[in-house]
Amino acid sequence: MAESRFVYITYIRSPAGTVFAALTDPDQNRLFWGGYHQRSTWAVGADFAIVGPEGRAWDEGKVLAFEPPNRFEVSWTHLHDEAMKAEGVSKCRFELAPLGAMTKLTVTHVSPAPDSKLIGAVSTGWPMICSSLKSLLETGQPLGA
Repeated sequence: MAESRFVYITYIRSPAGTVFAALTDPDQNRLFWGGYHQRSTWAVGADFAIVGPEGRAWDEGKVLAFEPPNRFEVSWTHLHDEAMKAEGVSKCRFELAPLGAMTKLTVTHVSPAPDSKLIGAVSTGWPMICSSLKSLLETGQPLGA
């Protein structure tokens, strides 16, 4: 069975530690993620959730890897759209590579489902989120602010 995969790469004029902190800190998440945030203790095996501004979890999973400031990976199950939920568990990995004063950020989201509806959704979501993160770290303002 063929999997579905989305890969997004961007370059952010900020140190890897700063980018990693923004990606894993709920208060910073809310700034560039439209009020949403990631909730976890970030210990390997810990629970993970994407929580909306209203306090409701939209996605949940487990922390699979956590290696600051280089990478983290989570399992991911969408909770509200039945078709996406039925696809089962996907995985999302964030990899950061320092390049002088910049950081190369690679987000890879993989689902075992061919023609995944979740991967279709994140293929528009991750570019917006990562662009807003880039704008926040480089200018002090997220997109839409």
